Amino acid sequence: MEDNKNDSHRLILERRKKLDALKESGNNYLNNFSGNTSCEQIRKISNEDNIVDNEKKRFIIMGRMMSKRIMGKSSFANIKDESGSMQFYVDKKMFSAEQFKIFKSSDIGDIIYVEGYLFKTKTDELTLFAGDFNLITKSLRPLPEKFHGLSDQEIKYRKRYLDLICNKDSWNTFNDRFKIIKAVRNFFDNKGFIEVETPMMQKIPGGATARPFVTHHNTLNIDLYMRIAPELYLKRLIVGGFEKIYEINRNFRNEGVSSKHNPEFTMIEFYQTYCNYFDMMDTTEELLKYVVNQVKGKSLINYQGHDLDFGKPFKRMTLKNSILEHERNLKKDDINDIDKLTKFCNKENIDISKYSSIGEIQFALFEKIVESNLLEPTFITEYPIEVSPLARVNNENSLIADRFEFFIMGKEIANGFSELNDPDDQRRRFENQAALKDDGDEEAMYFDEDYIEALEYGMPPTAGEGIGIDRLVMILTNSPSIRDVLLFPLMR
Repeated sequence: MEDNKNDSHRLILERRKKLDALKESGNNYLNNFSGNTSCEQIRKISNEDNIVDNEKKRFIIMGRMMSKRIMGKSSFANIKDESGSMQFYVDKKMFSAEQFKIFKSSDIGDIIYVEGYLFKTKTDELTLFAGDFNLITKSLRPLPEKFHGLSDQEIKYRKRYLDLICNKDSWNTFNDRFKIIKAVRNFFDNKGFIEVETPMMQKIPGGATARPFVTHHNTLNIDLYMRIAPELYLKRLIVGGFEKIYEINRNFRNEGVSSKHNPEFTMIEFYQTYCNYFDMMDTTEELLKYVVNQVKGKSLINYQGHDLDFGKPFKRMTLKNSILEHERNLKKDDINDIDKLTKFCNKENIDISKYSSIGEIQFALFEKIVESNLLEPTFITEYPIEVSPLARVNNENSLIADRFEFFIMGKEIANGFSELNDPDDQRRRFENQAALKDDGDEEAMYFDEDYIEALEYGMPPTAGEGIGIDRLVMILTNSPSIRDVLLFPLMR
């Protein structure tokens, strides 16, 4: 390890000497070039007539040099830009002594300028015959060794810029991430939704059960909370007259870090008036089929060895039925018997010590027994009202909410429901949450009097949903950890 550090330090000193010599020579090279053509553009037009072997058709490419082979008077090197890479050829006889010296002293990782015409080698590889070469930016630090690349997972997360330079798969993952977000945005724009913005710093955090991050505003001398969800502000906009809105937002929750959790994460929340949670499930299914086809170009994808067919109808089942399907030792009558469920949980070492109602115990059972087994795209409906503080109560059964959650590969991807628009009922729900907070539950919701006042002006029947963008990206890029799809994940 010490030898590697010494070698790296020696190489950095050597590169600094090269940079100093270049500056002393009077070469004003830094950031002084424009008008380049991408590698991809050159490949696209290379089949046109009179392009290859035409010395008058000259192109400029600027990018990072990734390899170099000097063989006497002839040299081959490789340049990479965002679109791809291309080989270029240097003939010493075509360069001045000073120009060839610059090329010869250039290093892997340098940002370079190459100008020339196209030809094909004996192996039929499209190549740029360099007539001009210069250095744009000196890379003072050597890239990881060519044949091994950057393999240390922690370094990949901590030095994402190096990961993107060295690992094409990582670059493709994030390129797909941005395509996914663009496709999601296009879907809702085409549906007539309006993209809106809500505060990221809030006096009262709301819209989810989570522990918030706290900050302080010095001028106003008040504590503020980083947003845990935009929900209550978005529904204020519904009260104000917007009927179809969405926000692609960053949220912050003061929770643990795992393969599925990062304290800072991205979601889309969307709301539509005069519809219900069944409509939201239909929209979700339509959205995901659209995004998968836009980004992957097909309906069938593979995640960690498991085929997922987004062309098929998504499965739908109630929470109770999902428990019975995955736990054969429970009978249909048992699911509504709190004594039998308590006995079963104690036998299976499922901790329900903080729960007092049958709905909470059913939810605990679902999380323990069912959730991780929901591999195919699946909607789970009819959640207990006790664990759904912002959802509308079902008309036929007051014990359940008009709510669903959506799962793929054991990961919760979305949560949606018909919105609670009864201010009196919402006040009671907030009071219950406040009591939980008083009892020490740091994730319980805060009481938001202004939101209740907004509901008292009347909110039309509305359904809404939040979709976790990061987890969706994990599925569509075959990434096992949320850190693999966050450019800069939180590290210890």
